[in-house]
Amino acid sequence: MEKNSTAVTEFVLLGFSQNPRIQSLLFFLFLTVYSTTWLGNLTIIVTVITTPSLHTPMYFLLANLAVVDISESTVTSLKILWDLFSHTHTISYNWCIAQIFFFHLTGGAVDFLLVAMAVDRYIAIYEPLRYLVIMNRGVCIGLVAGSWIGGFAHSIVQIGILIQLPFCQSNILDNFFCDIPQLIKLACADTYIPELLMVCNSGLLLTLFFFILLVSYTIILVKIRAHITEGKHKALSTCAAQIMVMSLNFVPAMFIYEQPFKVFPGDKVASVLFSLFTPMLNPMIFTLRNTEMKNTIRKLTRNFLLSGRTKPSLCVHERET
Repeated sequence: MEKNSTAVTEFVLLGFSQNPRIQSLLFFLFLTVYSTTWLGNLTIIVTVITTPSLHTPMYFLLANLAVVDISESTVTSLKILWDLFSHTHTISYNWCIAQIFFFHLTGGAVDFLLVAMAVDRYIAIYEPLRYLVIMNRGVCIGLVAGSWIGGFAHSIVQIGILIQLPFCQSNILDNFFCDIPQLIKLACADTYIPELLMVCNSGLLLTLFFFILLVSYTIILVKIRAHITEGKHKALSTCAAQIMVMSLNFVPAMFIYEQPFKVFPGDKVASVLFSLFTPMLNPMIFTLRNTEMKNTIRKLTRNFLLSGRTKPSLCVHERET
């Protein structure tokens, strides 16, 4: 059916407030969150790479989760920071679609990677003698690659549905970045079927993953408490950290994507939580609850500071000789 309306070429993001003073405060808040996200996740990546004792399947997956967390945070943070700094809140249609694609690509990769980490813990607890044989290098790389492929498949389906919708009326997005629940409401067409498809692809998938992970970790915790004596505290701490990270990722996302046909005021807060704060909190949770990781980071930091102090004296000694 032909439409006389002009197609929308850009969208206006309402963000959190139009008050310049509040925008300035939010800029420094989100800049701090983004910087902390980089610092925390980069610390984990460098620590795992430079420490041979951490070259195990669990830490390999943890380092890759840190890479995905940085990527996920970057997709939304850079645009938010630029809008708050420049006080411009527009985004072109093409960039809006691109942001949605990369946001769901990285978000989907995180979800699949959390499933892979649960599989890793299950094998470590139930098959400890064959753990390194089962979770060999090829399997670990396959799990990470599969996570990215799963995220890509999830995202491309969303985009395939979205780009078929016409946008020719309102261009006001009540959010701080482009996402499907707000954007689909602006389509000048019947969105009943597209919303059902997107809920199935996002909401039901999240619920299924969350339920599987809950059952898996319940079985693991029962096994740890009943049969493991050596290293019980470490195993419990690792599983507790992964359960906390899983909850931070899945619960806010399910709140948003399991509700078709409606956009609630709390959606914006939930979006901030799992798109900005969760990637920042993940490395903190894993580090604070992992004694081995904490000790290794302290050792690397101490060695770095000591090397910085000793280099000048070595230079002076060389000049004197």
